[in-house]
Amino acid sequence: MEKMINIKAKRWVKWVLPFYLITFLPLTLAAQSDRQLIRQGNKQFRAGNMAEAEVLYRKAVEKNQRNPQATYNLGNALMEQRKDSLSINQLEASAKLETNPLRRAQAFHNIGVICQKHQMFNEAIEAYKESLRNNPTDDQTRYNLELCKRQQKQQQQDDKQNQQKQEQEKKEQEQKQEQEKQEKKDQQQPPKQQMSKDNAEQLLNAAMQEEKQTQERMQKAMQRSQKRTLEKNW
Repeated sequence: MEKMINIKAKRWVKWVLPFYLITFLPLTLAAQSDRQLIRQGNKQFRAGNMAEAEVLYRKAVEKNQRNPQATYNLGNALMEQRKDSLSINQLEASAKLETNPLRRAQAFHNIGVICQKHQMFNEAIEAYKESLRNNPTDDQTRYNLELCKRQQKQQQQDDKQNQQKQEQEKKEQEQKQEQEKQEKKDQQQPPKQQMSKDNAEQLLNAAMQEEKQTQERMQKAMQRSQKRTLEKNW
């Protein structure tokens, strides 16, 4: 009987152990694999191999999508490669997952840096403010916030000047177009009807005839005047 019990016990152990390995061991390895991938990614990141680091961080995220460190590091690797839109998506996701306020502050800080680089000052200011809410002692974020506000003010002034310049150029262009339109209209008007050759000769002959008659009248008048003078002398 004891022998049979021992045999059954051995059979139970033989069956349970594979079941445990199949059921629980992969979960343990999966829980460790994302951290291992993150460590490997960090090694590539420090070496400046951002593409390799990105691949490893993505694998870590696939293993554990709730790991904020994997998501945050992936966002940083993307930022270093100037894949800014993708980077912001990962950093925002990391901020939502992260419970540590200091690490959340780092995520918002990096979002602010990306937005500031692209002159998206409103978005950058909001990101820096959120970073300071999580870490009020971060002087670098506070400096970036003040610098961003100044840049935004300068941008608004430049935009105003550019708008005024564009309005002036538009006004001048409209005036030029109106002037060209008027000149074209004047050119299209039919020329005044010129005097025919016959009419010109008739007018000239009439003028000459009138001039001749005038001279004849003057000569007759002078002759009469001389005649009266002679008669008086006699």
